[in-house]
Amino acid sequence: MKVLILSDIHGNLAAMCAILKNIEPRNIDRIILLGDLIDYGPHSDEVVEILGKISIPVICNIWGNHENAIINENYESFSTERGKKSAQYTHDKLSSTTRDYIQKQMIEAGKMEFEICGKKCLAVHGSLEDKFWKAILPEDSLEDYLIYDYVFSGHSHLPHFFSRYYKIENSATRNKKKTVFINPGSVGQPRNLNPRAQFAIWDTESEEVLMASVEYDVKAEQNAFSDEIDTFYKTRLEFGV
Repeated sequence: MKVLILSDIHGNLAAMCAILKNIEPRNIDRIILLGDLIDYGPHSDEVVEILGKISIPVICNIWGNHENAIINENYESFSTERGKKSAQYTHDKLSSTTRDYIQKQMIEAGKMEFEICGKKCLAVHGSLEDKFWKAILPEDSLEDYLIYDYVFSGHSHLPHFFSRYYKIENSATRNKKKTVFINPGSVGQPRNLNPRAQFAIWDTESEEVLMASVEYDVKAEQNAFSDEIDTFYKTRLEFGV
């Protein structure tokens, strides 16, 4: 089974469509959505509309901090005034159909456990420490994730793919337990100095993970931004910062 992993689309329609076109020949079987479908970008409604009609089965679809803030109208955790204003603007512009999708088709908890091909998995937008606002980073102490085989997360907009090996009592595995951590990076607001739309594909049989990115029409997406949104959010798309 091949699983497409997407996070932090942030209303960037051109970026998301470029990824969906790129994966057409790859025979994707399932999708994992890690939150922040909306906000910052100008096409929150359009992104949700496409995802709502996609034919590939979705394993999980969790809220990110932007869904949580906008639906609950709680903007205090944003670190900047421009972030608060963007979220408030998105709140005012969201269609009733998009709101309905977020509240009925997405998982409000911001995390979900599931099993696939015998692997125990966790999907969380941020981390177990703070499911919405604190990202998993490779340098963190990650003892709380020992029980999982795979951990899928987003929020940082910084892609990562690494394994952590824990000491356990199991002579068959030479007292080792492995957990694989995957952050696909951001589809629509990358911050790793790569402006391309970013995603990951997990092959559950071979356990291979493809960390991928694809070019999209950045200028077209920038041109769709409202003048009511700080220019920071469209300018950063050029540089992936």
